[in-house]
Parts: sequence; C-alpha cells; structure tokens
Amino acid sequence: MKKAAGDRLRRLPRNIWILTFTSFLTDVSSEMIVHLLPLFLANVLGVRTVTIGLIEGTAETTASLLKIWSGRISDRLGRRKWLTVAGYALSTISKPFLVIAGSWPALLAVRFFERMGKGIRSAPRDALLADSIDRERRGLAFGLNRAGDTAGAATGLLAAFAVVWFYQGESRLLARPTFNLLVWMSTVPAVLAVLLLAAGIREPAGGGRPAGAPTAAEPLPTPFRRYLVVVALFTLGNSSDAFLVLRAQERGFSVLGVMALLIGFNLIYAAISGPAGSLSDRIGRRRLLLGGWLFYALVYAGFALADAPWHVALLFLLYGIYYGLADGAARAFVADLVPAERRGAAYGWFNGAVGLIALPASLLAGLLWQGMGSWAGWGPQAPFFFGAALSLLAVLLFWRWFGLERPAAAR
Repeated sequence: MKKAAGDRLRRLPRNIWILTFTSFLTDVSSEMIVHLLPLFLANVLGVRTVTIGLIEGTAETTASLLKIWSGRISDRLGRRKWLTVAGYALSTISKPFLVIAGSWPALLAVRFFERMGKGIRSAPRDALLADSIDRERRGLAFGLNRAGDTAGAATGLLAAFAVVWFYQGESRLLARPTFNLLVWMSTVPAVLAVLLLAAGIREPAGGGRPAGAPTAAEPLPTPFRRYLVVVALFTLGNSSDAFLVLRAQERGFSVLGVMALLIGFNLIYAAISGPAGSLSDRIGRRRLLLGGWLFYALVYAGFALADAPWHVALLFLLYGIYYGLADGAARAFVADLVPAERRGAAYGWFNGAVGLIALPASLLAGLLWQGMGSWAGWGPQAPFFFGAALSLLAVLLFWRWFGLERPAAAR
C-alpha cells in the first residue's frame, strides 16, 4: 500500500511539484506575519474587531474581482504561467511596506496590494494545476498542493514562534519591533518562490483554446453555478481566521500560545490534505465535502461554547482536520464540473466568490462580537454560532442539488 502510494507521487508531473514547492515557500513567508496582523492591529494600533473585520474583508473582496478577471484572461490567452508569476511577484513586493504602516488605513492599503497579487495568481494557478494532471489523479494533485501550502505555513509559524519567544517571551501583547523583524525575514522565501516558479513551471501541452470551444461570454455550466451558490453561503459564515486568533487570546493564550495553536493546526492540515485528496478520487468529492462541512459546523459550535484554554487547543486541531478533508476537494470539484477550456474562468469565479463574500462575512463577525457605536454586540460566541448555522444550511443545499453520486468527468 505504501509502495503504491509512493509510486503515484513519483509519477506526478513536474508542474505539480513546482507549484507545490512554490506554495510551500509562499506560505513560509505569509504565515510568518499574517496571523500576527490581527494581534498587531489590536495590541499595537488599538483598533476594534469591527475594524479588523473591515480590513480583512475589504482586502479580500477588492482583490477577488481580479481573480475573476485573471481566470478569464488566462482562458483567452491559453497561457497561465506568467499571470501566476506576476501575482506572486506583486505580493512579494508589497510585504516590506508593512514595516512603515503606522495606522490601520495604511495597513489596509498594504493588505490591498498584497491581496491583489493573490487575486491575479489564484485562478491561473489552480487552472494550471488542473491542466497538468489527469482526472483520475486530480484529487491527489490538489491535496498535495494543499499539503505543501500548509507545511509551509507550519514552517513559517515555527520560525515566527522562535522570533517571538526570543524577543518578547511569554508576553500576551505583540510588540512592533518583533513584528517588523518578521516582515523582513518573510521576504526571503517569498522571493525564492517567485524565482522557482518563473524558472521551473512549463505551460501544459494543448493549453490553447480548442477549435469550437465555448467562448468566455457563454455561461458556465449550471452545476458549477449551483456549486458557487453553495460555496458563497458557506463562506458567509466562515469569517477570517483572525477571529479564531482573537478568540484564543480572549480565552487566555499569549502570543506564543496562539502561534503554537496555529502550528498544530497547520501540521494536522498538512498531514491530512494529501491522503484526503487521494480519498476523494476514490469515493467521490461530494461525500468528502458534505462530511467536511458537517464537521466544520461542529467545530465552530465548539469555538462558541469553549470555556477553557484546552477546549480552544483541541478545537484548533479539529479545525485542521476539517481543512485537510475539505479544502483540496472543494477546489478539485470545480474542475469536475467544467470543461478544460473554461477552467480559468471557473476558478476565477470560485476564488472570486470566496473573496467577495469575505467582506460581509468578516464585518458580520466583528459586529456580532463587539457591535458598533453604542451597541456592544452579542459577545465572542455569536460569530461562531452564526458560522455553524450557515454551514448546516450549505450542507442541506449541496445535498439537494448534488446528492452523493460521483460526477462524470468534465471534458
């Protein structure tokens, strides 16, 4: 069994490995700082949760419009590599400006440009991944990519943990000099990722538009559009993970404690993603998505009810299991529902929908937690109960439209 799994991995195309190592390096860079941003905003700049929600949601939502555009452009060009490289490069160039961001509007501007880079690269990258592998191994390829992404996140968090421990020990509040040092350190793997992608990736054969293929103006298939509705509903309750970080701090964790939780989450996520992707090839992605979203509802309800620090620690590990089960399968399912020549547009809409819903999702979470103006909100439990409820609604809608049968391969 282990030998067969090893053979399957060794036979994966070059592009899959290049994209996986690029994701690894990029997440080493981004995870050194991204989860400290809400602590920086709250501890150093003193902003409220509704402002944190506004920053996270606005950055994701505005950049998401680019995800739709870049996917369509990559379909029209029949080429995906250089859009992907350009997106990674823009994110890398933006990072050092966090050092001079002295107010939340300035930090929002930096986050906007950094997310623009993600908006440019996400759809072409996912389409490039799908174009580079046959359907029978698609789940494995996306699962491996998620595993590389998450292993990079764990590595970046470990590096950040060491820096925070050395410079400020068990302090519950993040200090600005520590944050600035991490920003500079994070630029090194980001630059390496861009260089690896530019030098190593190859456009798949047959990447041009086939004769008689649908034009970009034609609507995408109805099953895909229904799937998009389900994903949007689920995402409305899946606010930024910044609120999980704030919940952990509110339950008594120091900065180092929060980072230890995130390291555990990412290690579990990385360990499960590859096998879960391969499992989706065998049992069908619908079953895995339904199970994953149901599990998410239970985990988010747990975050709402968490009373002790050990509850939060356990829930972070369970949250990693959810992501490992569902994240790669959710992306691979897109390629199951659309023909190859429309994958750029489909991934653009998929990534765009997730990002566009991020603004109302994060604003709602911030409002439910701390309110606005004279209204004090309903407390830290409220956004997590809300997320659990919307996840259950998404499960019911997905069941109604898709059931459990495995879809026929999209050609």
